[in-house]
Amino acid sequence: MRAFDLSPLLRSTVGFDHLSRMLDAAQRVDDSAFSYPPYNIEKLSEDDYRVTMAVAGFAESDLEITVHDRTLIITGKAKREEETAQYLHRGIAGRSFERRFDLADHIRVEGADLANGLLHVTLKRDVPEQMKPRTIRIEAAPPAPPKAIADASADKAA
Repeated sequence: MRAFDLSPLLRSTVGFDHLSRMLDAAQRVDDSAFSYPPYNIEKLSEDDYRVTMAVAGFAESDLEITVHDRTLIITGKAKREEETAQYLHRGIAGRSFERRFDLADHIRVEGADLANGLLHVTLKRDVPEQMKPRTIRIEAAPPAPPKAIADASADKAA
């Protein structure tokens, strides 16, 4: 895989140093990590999102959701079952997993619920008021007096 030099881009930006870390992390990801468990990312409204993950066979106690350094980490610990059954076909995966999602600035996890084998994690973008765009009113400056009048009024004062 090619390594990209982002230094020319980063010279003209402020506060985007996490961009290079994000690109490095994307290059390190192995393709098998994307296949299990399957998931959807939905945009519910302008500021609301939901990650839905198919976790059939996992109970709430088998799942752990953490947020650390703008990364959402969903972990599933599979329980060891006794091999009493003789399977002719075993298509339901019951293996442990860890799935990571990089979160943008000002995205916070609001909650999670598990229903019908689907784990729903609700996310919300909360942009602080001082970060939102605002319009600055332009005030008209008082007109400057003509130079000849200003000089004449200075002569009268003396």
